[in-house]
Amino acid sequence: MRDVPEQIETQTDPVALPADSAVVRDALGVGVAVGLSGFAFGVTSAGAGLGLLQTCALSLLVFTGASQFALVGALAAGGNPFTAAAGAFFLGVRNAFYGLRLSGLLGLPRAVRPLAAHWVIDETSAVALAQPDRRTARLGFTVTGLTLYVLWNLTTLLGVLGASALGDTDTWGLDAAGPAVFLALLAPMLSGTVERAVAALGVLLVLLSQPVLPAGVPVLVAALAAPVVLTVRGRVSRTTEPGERR
Repeated sequence: MRDVPEQIETQTDPVALPADSAVVRDALGVGVAVGLSGFAFGVTSAGAGLGLLQTCALSLLVFTGASQFALVGALAAGGNPFTAAAGAFFLGVRNAFYGLRLSGLLGLPRAVRPLAAHWVIDETSAVALAQPDRRTARLGFTVTGLTLYVLWNLTTLLGVLGASALGDTDTWGLDAAGPAVFLALLAPMLSGTVERAVAALGVLLVLLSQPVLPAGVPVLVAALAAPVVLTVRGRVSRTTEPGERR
């Protein structure tokens, strides 16, 4: 009987290592794939008129791709800086909700939480929430955050420096890089009917308001899509529940 625990331990230990390696592999894949798109942000930001220090400061201090692209995109279109910043802020609010979920899952010490909060974005949240336990969630969050933060900032710097060598970004068609990367970041999040409905209504609101509102304001208008869809969904649920119970 004493040999049984040793046999079980011998059989289960090798299984734990591949699990960790799989988490690291997935985290590195996400970090590298998204981190390289920082080059597009650097080029887009330089094309919008931001300097080297301004662009690098955005990646270092803001570190949320969708908000960064929204900000420089609005500025490139001639939008008011305050309006552009407001649109970027509303896009970044979602990270606060990720933080509420990750706080309990990761259970990090208080001294580490302010630093970890800076890495709470779509990609780190997705990798961490996909893990079965706290240990692997911490591992996935840390590897994804570190990889993405280093690569995003490095490629942002390279993008700014490369933009000056490329000249006019419109000539190369790089003005479309920002919206393309933005859509690439958004697409994996549209996994359900509610998310797709919010995205479709948001696109419709932008198309309707773009010709009549200043640059940057349509992004704020598109934010109304989420509460509208959720309200309609709640009303539909309340009207169908009585019938289902019967």
